[in-house]
Amino acid sequence: MELALMDNLWVVVSTVLVFFMLGGFILLEAGSTRMKNAGHIAGKTIITAGIGSLVFWAVGYGFIYGEGNAIIGLSNFFYGDFSFSGEGLSPATDFMFQMMFALVSLTIAFGGFAERAKLSAYVIFAILFSAFIYPVIAHWIWGGGWLGEDGSQDFAGSTVVHLTGAMAALAATIVLKPRIGKYNKDGTSNEIAGHNQVFTALGVLILWVGWFGFNAGSTFGVADAFLGFVALNTQLAAAAGAIAAMFIAWAVTGKADVPTTLNGALAGLVAITASSGFVEPWAAVVIGIVGGLMVFYSMKFFDKARIDDPIFALSVHGTVGVWGTLSNGLFAVPELSTDIGWGQAGLFYGGGFTQLGVQILSVVASGIYAFVVSFIILKVMDKVMGGIRVTEEEEIIGLDLSEHGGYGYPENIPHPTEKNKAGA
Repeated sequence: MELALMDNLWVVVSTVLVFFMLGGFILLEAGSTRMKNAGHIAGKTIITAGIGSLVFWAVGYGFIYGEGNAIIGLSNFFYGDFSFSGEGLSPATDFMFQMMFALVSLTIAFGGFAERAKLSAYVIFAILFSAFIYPVIAHWIWGGGWLGEDGSQDFAGSTVVHLTGAMAALAATIVLKPRIGKYNKDGTSNEIAGHNQVFTALGVLILWVGWFGFNAGSTFGVADAFLGFVALNTQLAAAAGAIAAMFIAWAVTGKADVPTTLNGALAGLVAITASSGFVEPWAAVVIGIVGGLMVFYSMKFFDKARIDDPIFALSVHGTVGVWGTLSNGLFAVPELSTDIGWGQAGLFYGGGFTQLGVQILSVVASGIYAFVVSFIILKVMDKVMGGIRVTEEEEIIGLDLSEHGGYGYPENIPHPTEKNKAGA
């Protein structure tokens, strides 16, 4: 009984850590974009977290973990199980932890909406993503679906959470089109710098801390102290990703670019999310380094492709999310995979190409589903709503004023009485 209570306490603490990651996303996204949209970014994150929570309670959890079939769960809707047998996790504890992952994936998806989408688009897409996109992929891999039965390894969500959110963000960037002034007629791009690198750095640090709940919390218990091993892998990969990204930017551009370094840390975290419970520490370092290098070149690729991704969600969570999932097919050790019945060992540990093939299938199937369904939903929304993008005038003014009637930084806007005094 005491052990079960400790397990529940650890997962509740991890739940709080993961939920606090939304605060990190607020600072990261606000700092990476312009001041005129800061209040909107903060507010819509809270609004959509509320929507996502209610939808997950109503249908999301049931679609993931309810009794159903290999494609979708079909029970446990409007969840409300208060029972606790004294063993394992209480149903409510598990439910709350799983809810946080859905909210993080939703927040990632909205990276593709930044600085140009109507608030109404956020509201409607939050409902549909939380009901019909994230739960389906989560069921396939974690809820007893066909990919899980095939042995797919995704310890804490490089595919389920990060790639799913990133593919929805990709669909949004395509439907919404680039921000005003981002690209020139000759195809060259203009940098639209974020207004506060300190916010961005603090956001990354909060996300880094929250990630210990994300990964180590996915052990679901404290009995064998495996959570410490997962936390170690998480820290090493994040550190390696940050340093690798900084040095590649320094080598290529001559400057140790701060945003690239920050994205490198996040890349290391995303990369190790799928493999944190499957690989040895030396492999975690390698996985983080590769993630840091990949995010640098991926950001450049999407920019050249004229895909406007203001907070680099496609690179950090998408490109690197793919790498993180595939890395299990290379580095998974038998003791943490084959021996416990969770897939097979990786290529470098005598497992051949079997697990790598399963991981590739997981990425392709999940990525295509998330992108295609998101794209269809957004195109229909765009048609029915008369556009999901704000007008040119509203975008220039900023979403703080046009969507909310106020400013995230009101002290920087002259008050009418001050204008009169100045005029006098």
